[in-house]
Amino acid sequence: MAGLKIAIMVHNLRMGIYEGMEFAARMGVPGVHLACVKGFTPGEMDLAARRQLVRRVKDMGLEISAICAWGGNVDLGEPENLEKHIEEGKKLLEFAADLECGIWQGHCGIIPHTRDNPKWARFVDSFGQICRHGEKVGARLAVETGPEPPEVFMEMIADVKSPSLKVNYDPANLILWPARYQTMNGGVYDREKAFAEYKPVEGVKVFGKHIIHTHAKDAKVFPDIGRKEVPLGEGWIDWPKYVGYLREIGYDGYYAIEREVGNDPVGDITRAIEFLRTL
Repeated sequence: MAGLKIAIMVHNLRMGIYEGMEFAARMGVPGVHLACVKGFTPGEMDLAARRQLVRRVKDMGLEISAICAWGGNVDLGEPENLEKHIEEGKKLLEFAADLECGIWQGHCGIIPHTRDNPKWARFVDSFGQICRHGEKVGARLAVETGPEPPEVFMEMIADVKSPSLKVNYDPANLILWPARYQTMNGGVYDREKAFAEYKPVEGVKVFGKHIIHTHAKDAKVFPDIGRKEVPLGEGWIDWPKYVGYLREIGYDGYYAIEREVGNDPVGDITRAIEFLRTL
């Protein structure tokens, strides 16, 4: 059985983008997941600069698994600055197409859990405008899992009706977000209830072929310090089962290692690479 396609979220290494890509190449990892940070945004890179970046990535024997933008600072369900955000989203899809990955991964706001919420219609319209542009330029928006149960986002996909609206599956977020909701205002975390609703692993079966990118990230909830991202393989995600479900649906995309916390990102990411190679 072929090994997993592994990518590294380069900015998690806490080094320069090109230094991070060189690290990935030395580790024998084929993919790099690139964040749209300062100096690497659609507004700062013209077509010539984008083509130069693609050449440099290829010269290292790598490819871009996806670009990453909107880490939680945009909500397409809110009217404030909505038209601006929609235009930014279109530019991000053009950016992804020019970088030859064709995938923009992002958080786009918290989708309400019911269609009767006024935000639902704004999400449908906003996703629709952005994703129809994606169809034209050959790129897809992979919305990251977490704030809503899988079935809720599947309903959104059904309402938007665009083949460019897809899923970036982050199993750890499906532990972290419900833990956040349950413990707000002094509430008590209920693991059984949270797992039944948010399905950190079984959600793969809900989304199926809509998953086009995934984050390799782990998490658990501690009785004393609460929810926390932990090194890969040390949390509550059943990785053999998770990978098995993805294989069952025919997923052959990247497992992009994300390590947002901790004091040893290089060490944690190195160990994560080794862990994924055992699956």
